Amino acid sequence: MEYGLVVRWLVVYGALAALGRPVAARLCSTLPGRGVGFALPTALVVVGTVAYWIGHLTFGPVALGTGLLALVALAVLTGLDHGALREHRLELARGVRPTRRNAEAAVVFLAAFALLVAVRAVDPAVYPLGGEKFLDFGLLKSLNRATSLPPEDMWFANEPIAYYYGGHLLTELLSDLTGTAPRFAYNLSLAGFYAMLVSAAYGLAGAIAHERADAWRPAGLAAAFFVGIASNLVTVSRLLVDTLPRSTQADIAAAIAARSRYSVDAVLGGIDSFSYWTASRVVPGTINEFPLFAWLNGDLHAHMMGMPFLLLGAALAFALYRTPPRDLRRQRVLAFLAVPLLAGLQTVVDTWSTPSLFGLLFLAVALGSADPWPILSRRMAAWRRALDDGPLADELGRLVGALGVAGVAGVLGGALAFPFLLGTASGREVAILAAAERTSLPSLVLVHGAFLVTFYAYLLDRLSVDRVLPLLVGVAALGLLAATANLAVAVAVGPLLVFGWVACRTDRPVGFETVLIVAGAGLVGIVELLYVKEQAGPLRMNTVFKTYMQVWVLWGTAAGAALPAFVRWAGGSGSSSLPGTRSRWLRAGLAVAVVLATVPYAGLALSTHFAGPAEPTLDATRFVERDHPDEAPAITYVDDLPGQPTLLSAPATGRYPGPDGEYPTPPGMYSWDSSPAASLTGVPTVAGWGHEIGYRGTEPYLERVRDVDDAYTGSPERTVAVLERYDVEYVWVGPAERARYGSVTFGSVDGLTPVFQNGAVTIYRVDESELGVA
Repeated sequence: MEYGLVVRWLVVYGALAALGRPVAARLCSTLPGRGVGFALPTALVVVGTVAYWIGHLTFGPVALGTGLLALVALAVLTGLDHGALREHRLELARGVRPTRRNAEAAVVFLAAFALLVAVRAVDPAVYPLGGEKFLDFGLLKSLNRATSLPPEDMWFANEPIAYYYGGHLLTELLSDLTGTAPRFAYNLSLAGFYAMLVSAAYGLAGAIAHERADAWRPAGLAAAFFVGIASNLVTVSRLLVDTLPRSTQADIAAAIAARSRYSVDAVLGGIDSFSYWTASRVVPGTINEFPLFAWLNGDLHAHMMGMPFLLLGAALAFALYRTPPRDLRRQRVLAFLAVPLLAGLQTVVDTWSTPSLFGLLFLAVALGSADPWPILSRRMAAWRRALDDGPLADELGRLVGALGVAGVAGVLGGALAFPFLLGTASGREVAILAAAERTSLPSLVLVHGAFLVTFYAYLLDRLSVDRVLPLLVGVAALGLLAATANLAVAVAVGPLLVFGWVACRTDRPVGFETVLIVAGAGLVGIVELLYVKEQAGPLRMNTVFKTYMQVWVLWGTAAGAALPAFVRWAGGSGSSSLPGTRSRWLRAGLAVAVVLATVPYAGLALSTHFAGPAEPTLDATRFVERDHPDEAPAITYVDDLPGQPTLLSAPATGRYPGPDGEYPTPPGMYSWDSSPAASLTGVPTVAGWGHEIGYRGTEPYLERVRDVDDAYTGSPERTVAVLERYDVEYVWVGPAERARYGSVTFGSVDGLTPVFQNGAVTIYRVDESELGVA
C-alpha cells in the first residue's frame, strides 16, 4: 500500500485549502462560517480555470504554475482585505467560531478521504467492465501526454477530445503537483473528489441550519450522511418484502416489478442475492446512481467530479440569498462574476450540471427577500417600482427580474465556456418525452422516497394550518393531472414545488434548504417532460442518469439541514418553538426511520466490498500484469512511447452495417479486447470505443471503422492509403485483431518494421519514408 502517496496528497490538499480559504471566505462572507467546507473546491476552481486557458497555449508546468500564482495572489488580496477582517470580527461576536468549524470540516474531509482510499485500495483496477474506467483513465493519460489543450482523443486519433474533461484536467494538475503517476493519481483523485463533496455538504448544511436552529453540527453530519453514505429505498424494500408472509411477498413483488426495472425474482432475492449494482437501476431505460454507488463502482467520471462544484454554486447562491439589498456591489459580484466564472469551468468538468448553477441563482433571487431588479439596473428597478400593480404583479415582476439576473449570468458563463461548447454540443437537441416513457410513481418512490417523506413532513410542519387546506386542493389538482397525463411526478414532487415556494414567499420559518428542495423538485419534474436527444444512450437514459445525481446531492444537503430543524423546532405562523414531548418523539421517530431506511445498502455494499482477500494498493493498472500477462509488456512498450503517436488497432465495436450487410465483429465495448493499448496509455488509436458515435455521430465513426478494417484485411494499396491518411506511426496486432480479422500479416507492405513481438502481440513501427506496396 502506497501510504507515502496518501500523505503527500493530503498535504497538497491541505495547502490548496489553506490558500483557497480566504477566497471562499470573501465570496461567502454573508454566510455563517464564511464558506466552511468550500476552501478546496474554491482553490481548484481558481487553479483549474487559469490552467485551462493557459493550457490552450501550453499545457504542463507553465499552466499549473500560473494557476498556482493566481491562487496565491487572490489568497493574499482577500486575506488582507479590511472588509473581510471586519466581517470575521463580527462573526466572532455572533458566536460563530470559524476556526472550530474549519477544523470540523477538515475532520469530515479526512474521514471521507480515508474511507474512499480504503475502498479503492482493495479494488483499484480500471476494469473496462461495469463502468467507464477505460474512458476515464484514457482521458487522464491523454492529458498526461498533452502539450496543449484540448488533448487529442485517444479513441479518435488526430482530433481533439469531444467530451467534458475538466475533472480529469484537475486530476492531471494534482498529479503533476504531487509528482504522482496517473495510475496512482486516478484513485487518489477519486478519493479527493468524494471527500470534497461530503465536506462541502457538511459545510453548506451547517451554515443553513446555524442561525435558525443553532444546529450546525447535527445538520452538517446529517448532510454528510445523506450525501456520502445513504442510498435509495431499493435495498430496504427488498429486505422488508423478505420478512412478509410468502403469499403476500409474491403479490408485492409482482406489483413492484410491473412498475420498475426489476423482475419478480430480483425483488424476492433478499440479502442472499444482494449486489451493489442493483440499486442503481430502478427506472426502466435509465440509470439512477447515488454517490455511494458511484464511488464504490470507481469511475472517475464527470457527473461525480462536478458535484463539489455544484454545491459551491449552491453556496454562492446562498451567499447572494443572504446579502442585504443595500449591498448591490456584492450581489453583482456574486451573480455576474463568481457564478459565471464557476460555470465556465463547470462546463468543462460536467456540462450537465452547468444549467443547475444558473437555476440555483434564479431561485436564490426569486425566493429571497431582496428585489432582483436593482441587481440588473437601478434605472430598471425604479421603472419597475413605478408600475405598482399589486401583489400578483409584484410576484410576476420578481420572477421576470430573477430570470433576467440568471439570464445575464448565463450569457457571461456561456461566453467563458463557448470554445468548449463549440466543439461538443453539436448533434444534441432537447426533445419532449412521450407519456409512455414517463416514470411510474413506485419507481419515483423507490428512488426519492426517503427525501420525499422528509421534505413533506418538514414543509407541512412549517406551513400554518389555514394555509395547508388550500394547498391540499392544489395537490388534488396535481393528482388529477397525474392520472390524466400519465405524469406521476406531478403527485410525487409537484406539491413540493408549491409548498416550498409558498413557504419561502410567505415568511414561514424556513431557510435556504427550501430553495434546495425546490431546485431538486424542479429537476425531477423536468426530466419527466424533456430530455436531451443524443446518441450516447437510448432516449433519456443519459438525461436521467446525469440529472438524478444532482438531485441527490442537492436534496441530501437540504435533508441534512431540514431534518434536525424538524426534530428540534416546531413550525407555525410565527417564529419556531419547541414541540411538545409527544410531538418530539414522533419527529425523532420519523428521522430515525429515514436514516434506517437509507443505511442498509451501505452496510451490505461495504461489507461485500471488503469481504474478499486483497493485497491493498492504489495502482489502477496492476491488474494488467495479473490478468493479461501476455499483453502487459506490449502495453508498457506503448506507454513508454513519447508524445502522442497514432496507433492502429481493432475498433471496439460490435456489429455495424457494411457494404455486404452486417459484419460480425466481436467483441464490443466494456470488454478487455476494446482498445486496451489506447485506453491505458493515452496513445490515440484511429477508431476506439463506439462511444465516439455519441460524440461524433454514427457515420464519421463508422467511416473510420471501415478504414481500419481495410487496413488489416484489404489490398496493400488500401493498407498504405489508410496508414497515410491517419498518419499512423504504430500498428498493433494482438488477440482482438486476430479475433476480428483472423491471421494478420503485412508482407506486401514496405515500411512496417516489428519493434515489439511476443506470443500475444506484435507492434509494427511505420517508417513514412519507406511506406509503400512491396
